[in-house]
Amino acid sequence: MRPPHFSRSLLLAAAAALSGCASLDPEAAYAPLRELAQQQSGQPLQLTRAAADQARVDAQVEVLLAAPLTMDAAVQLALLNNRGLQASLQELGLGEAERAQAGRLANPGFSIARLRRGDERERELGLGLNLGQLLALPQVREIEARRLRALQQRTGLALLALAADTRRAWVSAVAAEQALRYQRDVLEAAEAGAELGRRMVGAGNWNRLQLAREQGFAAEAALGLARAEQQRLQQRERLARLLGLWGEPLARLRLPTQMPDLPDGLPERAGLEQQALAQRLDVQAARAQTEATARSLGLSRISHFINALELGVMRNSSNEAPLQTGTELHFEIPLFDWGEARQAHAEALYLQSVHQAAQTAIQGRSEVREAELLWRSSYDIARHHRDELLPIARRISEENLLRYNGMFISVFELLADARAQIAAVNAALAAQRDFWLAQAALDQALLGPSSAVAVGESPVSSGLAPAAH
Repeated sequence: MRPPHFSRSLLLAAAAALSGCASLDPEAAYAPLRELAQQQSGQPLQLTRAAADQARVDAQVEVLLAAPLTMDAAVQLALLNNRGLQASLQELGLGEAERAQAGRLANPGFSIARLRRGDERERELGLGLNLGQLLALPQVREIEARRLRALQQRTGLALLALAADTRRAWVSAVAAEQALRYQRDVLEAAEAGAELGRRMVGAGNWNRLQLAREQGFAAEAALGLARAEQQRLQQRERLARLLGLWGEPLARLRLPTQMPDLPDGLPERAGLEQQALAQRLDVQAARAQTEATARSLGLSRISHFINALELGVMRNSSNEAPLQTGTELHFEIPLFDWGEARQAHAEALYLQSVHQAAQTAIQGRSEVREAELLWRSSYDIARHHRDELLPIARRISEENLLRYNGMFISVFELLADARAQIAAVNAALAAQRDFWLAQAALDQALLGPSSAVAVGESPVSSGLAPAAH
């Protein structure tokens, strides 16, 4: 029979080995996010932990702001400089610390007693270890690892949402810039029309009603310019918030002069629902949560028998008796609480997570279908404006100009046609913007939940002059 101290040493060595495996590994916790950021922006994710890290970020911001900011550069800048994302990334550090802590045994308890009875002196030493926690440790580690993976996926969703919001904000900001420049041209033409009207009235060729119409159009064009400037400032500030810019860097932010042209056609994208279910992070997170809950259920079915199981090692000595050693085992007797309520609670949580995971998949499928439909229909509408309505408006304008030069129509009719052409351009700009917003929404729907998309709203046309009188 092995001496008691050998069993004690063996038990402590096993506990130390189990506890030593649960080491902190922050880089492993951030690895999936680094890869995701690489896919979204072409650059690895950077964590800002010290002044040197912030200095490197500031230097990269300077480089990105040196030229007009493209959509891809805007996403890079947001993932690099957005402080809200950095705060979410720090939550991964908390999750990794909790995972490591959960995988470690509680410190053993040590007790010492000194007793006296007459001339007899007695000392009692005790060392206690929670045996129930030791037995449950492998399952606890697995559960916490799954929870960390779920946290990684939720943080990944925040990263994807930031990238998608930045793309949409960039499109809206560039569209607002383009609308503002066009509205300035509209106002210039309207003021020229009003001045011409005053001269025509002075020459006796127009009446006061015709002049009032042109003056009213010029006044509304000035109001449209004010609205366009308001939209430009609003969309620019929205983009600046996502990019994390303020102060002098914000003053240096420049955007392209116009939105990207429409593509010649749209590719066929079969199997989008299956693709979304395979790579959407909310679906993966729901699946991981269900698996973690299932394992928690399995743990709860045994833990109510062992959660108070404790192993103790005793060593008693006396000056009048031989050394006394041994072990002591404490356990809870399930006399009043057999754990049925805890088990029922765990089962209800599991069923809840199953239904939530199913709903997440259904939601994801629907969002992808809707986003694809919106993407294709927005392209058809924008292409119809580009290929049909705008050319027709230009031909009408050219024909009317010829008729005016031939003195077949009046200048009033020519100006009325110009207002109709303005409306056509406004609508085409709005349709072009809506397509690029729909493109960003589809890209987001394939990777995670879609945010509210401003398709159908008219930040472009709201700042433009009305069509006609």
